[in-house]
Amino acid sequence: MEIIGALFALADLLMIFAGFTYGWKFIRNHQNYLLGLEWIIVATSGVNFLVYGLLRLSQDSPSFHVAIFFDAFSRSVGITLILVLGLMAVTHGYKPSRAVDIGVFALAGVVGLGLTFYALRTASPTTHHIGLAGAVFLVAVNVLTTVFLIYFATRLWRIGEPKHAVLVAIATAMGAVIAATYDFYSVPGDDANRTIFYTAALTTWAVQLTAYYYAYRAMDNHRRAVVMN
Repeated sequence: MEIIGALFALADLLMIFAGFTYGWKFIRNHQNYLLGLEWIIVATSGVNFLVYGLLRLSQDSPSFHVAIFFDAFSRSVGITLILVLGLMAVTHGYKPSRAVDIGVFALAGVVGLGLTFYALRTASPTTHHIGLAGAVFLVAVNVLTTVFLIYFATRLWRIGEPKHAVLVAIATAMGAVIAATYDFYSVPGDDANRTIFYTAALTTWAVQLTAYYYAYRAMDNHRRAVVMN
């Protein structure tokens, strides 16, 4: 189990690195605050999760409640609606207003708090830390996001970026598997804290944060080249 714990910490550190690094690059290089801030929020969630795991805190700790909130924030609106709106900057030339930027993050906060409140009162062994309705909702929004990401990968292929298209498809497939099993499946032999599952999930999220950034950059470069010509 010490090896599994070390792998968990490594996966979390990779996600934290990807979130802070590419989140800052989204803001500095592309002025995309939707994706930049969401990436940074995911990284911040990873820091809290790392502290929770390393200190072996209990589920009564504030860190655990914060972890549920961050998880609900990103799985409900962050790496769904915010991700789609952010990617639309390069797929459709969409430039959200400041009001939209603030509004979607406020929405994510409200939904995150609502799901956290719901989770702490309806959690069961079947759906881990959230009730059935919440779990189904999170799977549904992931499916809708996956549809857009398939379209995004297709666009990458069409502009001559097959490598990024394949990487986006792989990262999205990995994310869909994690989302579909997150609240319904326990890995055989896993411990009470689901260390094996979370190691796989954190690795997947690190891959997604990285793949989506470089795919975005490739499409943005193509878009700029077309405009200049």
